[in-house]
Amino acid sequence: MHKIVGIVAGIALFAAACNQSSNTNQQDNNGQAQQAAAPAVKAPSFNADSAYVYTAKQVSFGPRIPNTPAQTKCADWLIGQLKLLADTVYVQRTTVTGPGKKALPCINIIASFNPAATQRILLLSHWDTRPQADQDAFDKTKKLDGADDGASGVGVLLETARQLHAQKTNVGIDILLTDVEDSGVSEEENSFCLGTQYWAKNPHVKGYKANYGILLDMVGGRGSQFFMEAGSQQYAYGPMKMFWDVANRIGYSDRFRYDNIGAGITDDHVYVNTMAAIPTFDIIALQQNGNFVPHWHTSNDNMSAIDKSTLQAVGQTILEVIYTQPFEY
Repeated sequence: MHKIVGIVAGIALFAAACNQSSNTNQQDNNGQAQQAAAPAVKAPSFNADSAYVYTAKQVSFGPRIPNTPAQTKCADWLIGQLKLLADTVYVQRTTVTGPGKKALPCINIIASFNPAATQRILLLSHWDTRPQADQDAFDKTKKLDGADDGASGVGVLLETARQLHAQKTNVGIDILLTDVEDSGVSEEENSFCLGTQYWAKNPHVKGYKANYGILLDMVGGRGSQFFMEAGSQQYAYGPMKMFWDVANRIGYSDRFRYDNIGAGITDDHVYVNTMAAIPTFDIIALQQNGNFVPHWHTSNDNMSAIDKSTLQAVGQTILEVIYTQPFEY
């Protein structure tokens, strides 16, 4: 993914005005706020050790670059893991056109839980690795592990799948693991997120819709902070604000920040929003100045960058939202 140049001014204020929650602190006839009822279902405990192991396993295959043995081996492992956990698993195998009209094999994997439910949440993350460490200080041709940029989001979603298997929920959940996200070039904005673009045009279920989507991208780095990305505020402010509120309520205010830094990212959520018309927000580590974290697209994006406390903050908030207030926005 790469950053959109420019600041989106006032977007949060506009979105907030247009997305007033109708489900929190309702007013009674006397104008007094009524406290929302406590959730009837307790969210399971997210296991950060498990998410870490899932992340490390992906890295162990080597860089998951399209058209390499690591791509095939990791895809087979992901499919096998999800078949043990989900109600239904779909696999999309196709070929997409990358920069320079290069044909790239693409494997999207979709795991559905409670497929009969009409109220659904889409959770997604890319699982491929950028072909080269183009932001490295010395050797921009190096390969990188993609431990945070790719594997960490998938690790959190695999642990989420494990919890969904162990404790059923009435909500329909679809986990979408997309391929060929990071083979693009900055000169061609739409050369990124090719697996997601394919899925948006060819969903795993004809006419597929979800109430909203949550994209995880770089969610495992040590000391990571998550700000409200500009495009996410434009398309999915309501569910995003709900997610941030839950994270802050359960003790992760140091991670999920309300500061409006104005950064907009070209990431998978852009195409889910504009092509699939599913309001989707991006959870992605950024610095206060709007730049990516220092290990982004460098050889330092390895397991030493991964912190279990970051995985815990993201994963526990996901479970809290899914099990206690999935649509209260």
